[in-house]
Amino acid sequence: MPLPKTPALTTDCFVFNAQGRVLLIRRKNPPFKGQYALPGGFVDVGETATDACRRELKEETGIAAKALTLVGVYSDPNRDPRGHTCSVALLARIDHAEPTAGDDAAATEWVADWRSVTLAFDHAQILTDAERTLAGM
Repeated sequence: MPLPKTPALTTDCFVFNAQGRVLLIRRKNPPFKGQYALPGGFVDVGETATDACRRELKEETGIAAKALTLVGVYSDPNRDPRGHTCSVALLARIDHAEPTAGDDAAATEWVADWRSVTLAFDHAQILTDAERTLAGM
């Protein structure tokens, strides 16, 4: 029996440091070119969502994550203007790291007040949920 057509699987990584700042990228490509976003991207065939999260974080920011905690799964059919995607959002804590933009990121930076910036996709909701996850740890 052939596999059904399903949403594309993606991953988003919420990273915060010891100063409580959040790591954001500036998107290099559409959609939302130039806007802030969480590091992340599509899960490759044969790859777990956790491995994809680590890979995308490393490719886009140069930062390696160790332990990851599930924040949630985001599957609103309208979350990505390119089509229906389903994202597994994970949280990583990094004590100290200097990000370097790469791959799909035009820039990376630690942002103290992420609520004051416009975020791509549904990343503001993911960050709000990640804060709740963090508070419960």
